[in-house]
Amino acid sequence: MRRFLLEHFYRIAASGWVPRGWFADELPPPPATADSAGPLKLEIVSHCWKYSWLLTYQLSSLVLHPPQKLSVTVTVFYSPEDEATKRVLNFFATQPVPGVTWNWWPLPRERLFRRAIGRNEAALATAADWVWFTDCDQVFHRGCLDTLAELLPGEQATLVYPRQVGCSKLLASDDPLFQRISEHPEVVDIDVTRFEPVTHTRAVGALQIVPGYVARAAGYCKNIRYYMEPLTHWHKCYEDRTYRWLLGTQGKPIDVPGLFRVEHAAKGRKRVGRPAEALATQ
Repeated sequence: MRRFLLEHFYRIAASGWVPRGWFADELPPPPATADSAGPLKLEIVSHCWKYSWLLTYQLSSLVLHPPQKLSVTVTVFYSPEDEATKRVLNFFATQPVPGVTWNWWPLPRERLFRRAIGRNEAALATAADWVWFTDCDQVFHRGCLDTLAELLPGEQATLVYPRQVGCSKLLASDDPLFQRISEHPEVVDIDVTRFEPVTHTRAVGALQIVPGYVARAAGYCKNIRYYMEPLTHWHKCYEDRTYRWLLGTQGKPIDVPGLFRVEHAAKGRKRVGRPAEALATQ
């Protein structure tokens, strides 16, 4: 009952019925020099729990389309209990990519299941100019990240997001896109002809890009104790909406090419014992 009441309270609060100043610290002004010297530094923050096949496509996109105009740290939160994801991370750790730093961040699964916990830790610790909070079903294809190096320097918004994402249809676990990924991880590419553009009107959870100074000051819902509590199973991420409320914006849209999302029917994050869980772990 407590969890139910708190969940609904923060959903109502995020609708504007509660002053965000109760929970949001005042953000510092943008630094006089908005970005550090040298190439733009971007940190991509992702989570993976039994979605190793999706993570394979995401990390492969960094290998196949390495950034040329910025440096990227790829932070992936995972649980050591998830053997398939560990295999994928171990494989990509052996793939040197110019301009890319791999950063695997293990968490007990109860802390992994509350996505805001990892995002908050990454936000407070980041040394990047910008942080992209994303999901492991997002693929950064040709030109995607380099476009950010052109758009973000000098940007004053506290939250930006890609206006359009190429999305696949809802794919079953036996789809050829997934069957290409064997028991042994490898670098794979998507078939971009299978994706159709979808337009977003706000910075949804996988498309939240914030300046580094905002991330370090605000964390990710850091003042809301409820969102820092571990969970026994993966929980729907209502904190994405709360985060936008705390920042006081739905986000500023930017046009970023080469961003794709693999839509999937098999849900690895569901509770153990549900049919979708069984599909996801086959």
